[in-house]
Amino acid sequence: MADHSETSYPSDICLLLRAHGEQRWLTSEIVPVLRQLEHPPTVPDDQLAAALAYLEVLWIDASRRATETEAAFAELLATDADGHRLLHAEARQYHRAVRALRAAVAHRVALLTAVPQTIPARESAPF
Repeated sequence: MADHSETSYPSDICLLLRAHGEQRWLTSEIVPVLRQLEHPPTVPDDQLAAALAYLEVLWIDASRRATETEAAFAELLATDADGHRLLHAEARQYHRAVRALRAAVAHRVALLTAVPQTIPARESAPF
């Protein structure tokens, strides 16, 4: 039986796999929850707090996945294309697309999970 524990994938393939995994996680796990929370009638009021907590847990996992994707991207930048210039370029392009998706999802998550800021009494407008 072959031992694959020391198999080293080229950095472009590693980035493609990480980016694909992150993209799938965002679109299949987080976006559906966001859609439900963004349309208030779909989540009963008594379940809203639990749904927001679930979204926060999902976002923590998404952040871990993003960190792994960024580490794979850093590894790609540190290595040469090794003759696979097309795959190298495609990995970078896919990474850009996943970063854009991540940013859009992050914005939506922030809007839903942001704690309202209170204005201190001394800074309130004198009406």
